Amino acid sequence: MAAIGKAEDPVSSSAPKQDDENKGKFTFSGYIDSYYFANFNRPASRSNLGAAGNARAFDQRAGQFSLGLVQTRIGYSTTKSDVVVDLAFGPNADLGNYGNLVGPLGSNSTALAIKQAYFNWKATDKLTFTAGQFGTHIGYEVIDAPVNYNYSLSNLFNNGPFYHIGVKANYAFSDRTALMVGVVNNIDNLNDNNRSKGLIGQFFVSPASGWNLYLNGMVSNEANPKANGKDSTGMYAILDLTTTYQITNKFFLGLNAAYGGQKGDYQGTGNIGNTKNWGGVALYSNYAISDKVGLGARYEIFDNKSGARALRNALGEGTSVNSITITANITAADGHLLLKPEFRVDSYAKPTARGAEKNFQFEDSNGEFTKSSQATLGMAMIYKF
Repeated sequence: MAAIGKAEDPVSSSAPKQDDENKGKFTFSGYIDSYYFANFNRPASRSNLGAAGNARAFDQRAGQFSLGLVQTRIGYSTTKSDVVVDLAFGPNADLGNYGNLVGPLGSNSTALAIKQAYFNWKATDKLTFTAGQFGTHIGYEVIDAPVNYNYSLSNLFNNGPFYHIGVKANYAFSDRTALMVGVVNNIDNLNDNNRSKGLIGQFFVSPASGWNLYLNGMVSNEANPKANGKDSTGMYAILDLTTTYQITNKFFLGLNAAYGGQKGDYQGTGNIGNTKNWGGVALYSNYAISDKVGLGARYEIFDNKSGARALRNALGEGTSVNSITITANITAADGHLLLKPEFRVDSYAKPTARGAEKNFQFEDSNGEFTKSSQATLGMAMIYKF
């Protein structure tokens, strides 16, 4: 990511020169990604999504070449502040920015293109304030395809928050310890659906060299307002642990564990008095075979049997899944081109209801949901700049 110095003002040569450290710096970066995945079930719809329609996050299509995202990130920074405008386009832009679908005139909104738009004020060397729309602090993975080792995303990612709109403050006690707290509108939505605000937080500690640990949380009243103008109760809460350890120069381990709950009238569901929970654990590892070739694996367990999140079976019941993903990372073109061959298997719990043999998670070549698991094999191609 190359930095470009701020252009000089057309002033006379007698004007005092500004110190280089006080000049603003522009940065411009981005990427495009595309993929091809074959599904061994040969689903009639050529989809990896399953009965719930969200078994996979962004790599949704099977048996065809597909475009993912086109991202451009523009930054401007000084010693005391910086601003980021992170724009995304393409088939997956609205998936990563759901909740921004409708503009004030009732049509699709240009807000769909805004993945992030925020500024930081560095009040002191230790204290930084952030305001705007920013990616969530919760979880291990991010939307940006070049950053994740695996191309396909976990169910923990797919069922957690994607972004927040609000303000937050980060205080660095030292290089090894920091605390972030913030106030945001709600869960993944451009506009707040009630008067209540959500609280977010993160505690970071590095117990040893190469070992980072993040304890993340969020709580928010997500109930729709009552007719009398008063907010009902529909609490959403999530506690998330993310930790990484660079064991050697070549071997890396990561772990993500999360547990969440929804109580009451969550986003108008009408489940007054009911509490539904979900949770999961994902273990990550990768090994650098050389400077340009690496191999990694992810194993995940995700439990949504209570039906709290949208991941369900063909009968509309909550479900659970075990997934294993093996991904190679190949770097070419002076580091700009990333090739990620990937094999993934998702195994879901089978429904126990009578006649459920045609109400499993995945469809077969006849379009019937007779499969409880799916295996995909393919390649992601990413160019970053």
